[in-house]
Amino acid sequence: MKTSYSTVSLLLIMTTSAIASVTVSSPVNGATVNSPAPYAATATTTTCSKGVASMGIYVAGKLVYVVNGKSLKTNLPLDPGKYNTVVEEWDYCGGATFTAVGITVSNQTGVWVTSPANNSQVTSPVNYVATATASACSKGVASTGIYVDNKLTYVAQGASLNTQLPLSQGAHNTVVEEWDNCGGAAYSPVNVTVATGNKFSNLQANQGWNSWGQLPPAYVDCSPCTGLTWSTKYGIKSPAKSGNATQFSTSGTTPYGVVLWYNPVIGQFSTQKLPDLDHTLIPSLHNFTYDTDFYVTNLAVTQVLEFDVSMYMDGIGMFWGTQCNHLGGGEWDVLDNVTQKWASAGVPCNLTSGWNHLTLQLQRESNNDLLYQSITLNGVTANINKTYPPFTVPSSWYGITVNYQMDADYKQSANTTYLDNLSLTYR
Repeated sequence: MKTSYSTVSLLLIMTTSAIASVTVSSPVNGATVNSPAPYAATATTTTCSKGVASMGIYVAGKLVYVVNGKSLKTNLPLDPGKYNTVVEEWDYCGGATFTAVGITVSNQTGVWVTSPANNSQVTSPVNYVATATASACSKGVASTGIYVDNKLTYVAQGASLNTQLPLSQGAHNTVVEEWDNCGGAAYSPVNVTVATGNKFSNLQANQGWNSWGQLPPAYVDCSPCTGLTWSTKYGIKSPAKSGNATQFSTSGTTPYGVVLWYNPVIGQFSTQKLPDLDHTLIPSLHNFTYDTDFYVTNLAVTQVLEFDVSMYMDGIGMFWGTQCNHLGGGEWDVLDNVTQKWASAGVPCNLTSGWNHLTLQLQRESNNDLLYQSITLNGVTANINKTYPPFTVPSSWYGITVNYQMDADYKQSANTTYLDNLSLTYR
């Protein structure tokens, strides 16, 4: 089964002239704010030695603010309503990149919760994203917090929060509240039900991983591959979180080679003893959580890291491809199954040297469309909410796999990464 779609991604990388990123710390994408809307952002570039020249803000396609340098902080007066805004940087070498930020401007005091939805069914940990405004208090919002079953469980300073809370199975009455600097407060109730789910744990230690490579320009599966080598080593004690990490390494001489590792967990060739021979389990599943710690040894040569879940049944393929395009723009991308093209998720992917933690929330809709719900990297959650149709596969394909892929840079530099505490929750 072909479960890797790297061709378009790598072609884009090879034609990219500038590697840069724009990190917007305020407002968060999807936020509700009061006018003037507070904007704060920074930009970096790694291919232009002269650095970032200027930054600007577009509102509804119109450039409304420009500042020299690699950071901006301003307040934009906007009428109430919804806006598509973009924060862009321009470097001294003629390159540019941007981050899109959708906002709603309100003139009312309140708390707006974008995740989770009220009266929704969720899986633990539950992602809470909210913004607050206090139009009656000129000093603004002091802090925001979350009550779970009448107990204050989490508090964040400022007018927004983005966190994950571990909640037990069952129904919970939760409330997101803001407290302003004038002694006032406002809140929004959010009732959730945490659903039961099954979980595969420590998948990195399971020695049922298979692998193959792909080479440009066609990116046809190969094993072995000319100018591309790779290896897998289990039972790594250091670096490790659990003392049982797995090492993934690539090297070679052919630029932009990629290696995909995949573990069939349910269905055909199941490594978890779940072949689902009567074909009743897989058709019942709609929600997946991919969760892992991963270790980056060399940021300078880590081109792309890809984390996927794939599902096949009844001639339908669903491949939730999610990649951190680290050196090709510094953003998260998600895969359109039909076109086999990568689409920007509109959020930065800020890897750190050493251990990182990733959580992906994925969903199969009732019509088999693929929904990319959210990406949480190192404690920061981005709500993606992008939906794509499935694609056609041979009717004999049947199963669910967990995947990990490493894409090499323009020199096919030797690179090593590690996975630990890799789990898949499914329901």
